[in-house]
Amino acid sequence: MTQVNSRTADHPIDPLFLERWSPRAFTDAPISERDLLTLLEAARWAPSSFNSQPWRFLYARRHTHHWPQFLGLLSEYNQSWARTAAALVILVSKTTLLPRGADKEVPSYTHSLDAGAAWANLALQATRSGWAAHGMAGFDVARTAVELGVPADYRVEAAIAIGQPGDKSMLPEPLRAREQPSDRLPLSQLAWEGQFRTPR
Repeated sequence: MTQVNSRTADHPIDPLFLERWSPRAFTDAPISERDLLTLLEAARWAPSSFNSQPWRFLYARRHTHHWPQFLGLLSEYNQSWARTAAALVILVSKTTLLPRGADKEVPSYTHSLDAGAAWANLALQATRSGWAAHGMAGFDVARTAVELGVPADYRVEAAIAIGQPGDKSMLPEPLRAREQPSDRLPLSQLAWEGQFRTPR
């Protein structure tokens, strides 16, 4: 077993997977473009179907002229804590791909899965580098696509806040109690040899 952050894995894994979690409390420390690009570089090396690499990243660092627009795309709830993040990233994926030997693009069945793999790489690299990343679904997807010029053959997947982990006292009162690493369902409810089973 592996134990980190009050979490216990049932099977031996690298501690990095338990160290990574999604805080909402961030210090006001800025992130350099170099450090942010290191996280995106890790994301770039994710696996993808046909090596299509469908992920795209749009970003704004705090104290840049893009920041108010990106922050304004988030729900009010997420703005309440993400305003102190060092950067906000919008993850987008291309919904088509060009198979080997083909001359025409076809729909990509796995574009969202592949983009998720890139997000996982980013999140793990953030943890390894002393940063934290928090993925969000709470933002205006339609407005994001329009305001950020996302083409029609791309899907807006998620928003991501990145920052230096801070003290939970910085958060609005309702969020403080939730500011801790979360547990996971046991593997016995998630993986089965052979057929799918309904957990009891």
